[in-house]
Amino acid sequence: MKPSCDASASTVPALPDPKFKDNEELSYTTLIRDSNEEANEMEMYRLLANFGDGYDGSMINGLQSLLQWGQPSIIQKGLGLIATVQNVGRCAVLPFVPYFCDGLGRRKTIFVGAGVVLAGAVVQAFSRDVETFLGSRVMIGCGSAFMVNAAIMLVTETAYPTQRATATAMFSAIWQGGALVAAWTTFGTFHIANSWAWRIPSIVQAVAPLILMVTTVFGPESPRWLVSKGRDKEALKMLAHYHGQDDAESPIVRFQYRQIQTAIKQDKATEWKDLMRTRGNRRRMMVIVALAFFSQWSGNVLVAYYLNQVFHTIGITNPFTQLLVNGFLQTENLLIALSGAFLSDRVGRRPLFIISTLGMLVTFTAQTGLTARYAESHGKGVLGFIFIFYAAYDVGYSALFVMYTVEILPYAIRAKGLSLFYFAVNVTSIANMQVLMLYFKEK
Repeated sequence: MKPSCDASASTVPALPDPKFKDNEELSYTTLIRDSNEEANEMEMYRLLANFGDGYDGSMINGLQSLLQWGQPSIIQKGLGLIATVQNVGRCAVLPFVPYFCDGLGRRKTIFVGAGVVLAGAVVQAFSRDVETFLGSRVMIGCGSAFMVNAAIMLVTETAYPTQRATATAMFSAIWQGGALVAAWTTFGTFHIANSWAWRIPSIVQAVAPLILMVTTVFGPESPRWLVSKGRDKEALKMLAHYHGQDDAESPIVRFQYRQIQTAIKQDKATEWKDLMRTRGNRRRMMVIVALAFFSQWSGNVLVAYYLNQVFHTIGITNPFTQLLVNGFLQTENLLIALSGAFLSDRVGRRPLFIISTLGMLVTFTAQTGLTARYAESHGKGVLGFIFIFYAAYDVGYSALFVMYTVEILPYAIRAKGLSLFYFAVNVTSIANMQVLMLYFKEK
């Protein structure tokens, strides 16, 4: 008979501190036996946080090809502002996100963030002027900051040990899944002759946060957060149920439980200045800020938010063709990004980053030269380079840049370090989009 792991038990059993390499009980067979399908399902639901973020970016791309959206007036009133205002909302709340994640917990923070995104999507769908549309974009940006930051931490901290790297990489890669759904949704509503052509994609945007809110209520909290709050019995119950088939004496459960206890004891509560206090932390901050810059200043923002404008510069002006190509591009992005996620353990993080960076350098250089010299006469060639460029970007950065950031941050500074990372991502993205919009206005 398996020992009880009920959180109401009076005491938590004293557990040994096994090590994977020294303990024969922690065999591959044991790890596979104790894996839990319910845990995997919960991990998949949490991916909806980044899925929704990807949907948001791609939807704005698609709307630019819908004349029903009133594109000429939108451009006059500031397409650059509409594309970037959600990033401004994120930056405004990111300094407060760690206090919610560490104070309320990962689950409640996800629920709050998803609720704000849901409300923003509804307001966006039924907005009647640009000002209301902008306000809804700010709401979506603010909610996404809470939702995405908390979700990636919860994925990392609740994933089964042998699946943690893949699950975290999939969280990053699934952004492209949201982009794919948005691209084909706007393609599907293209033939609607009225404003529902763009309102329907906005309504669909509310689906992911709604599902996330419901599933978060029934999903587990991070065992690391629970232990950090002195709720050890609940942490043990969570680990036993999701990682040990309800067996509190399972070797993998005992290992993780004691490992978490040890880590939490060593990691003390931190302030923002602690991100720079030690040499190790300073190096971590340097790496994640550099990674944020590299991921946004590699040329991807040009296509991610202004693909419609790129189409016009290379002579592709038919809205149907623009939406069709966007759909195929997002399909490629998802497939390559997921491939990179599954290759992360086999090939390694650094090799994939190097391959990705070199591939982008070669293809974007060739693409830029071709666009500048031949423009419309060689539009198909430029379009081909866009597909090649994104294949290079997706295999490394789309799959790994969030995963790598979370992996190198210890628990004590994870929430604040991740907020700093996303702040750098959004600031560089805003700068990029504003500069690019000035260029397209001149064109």
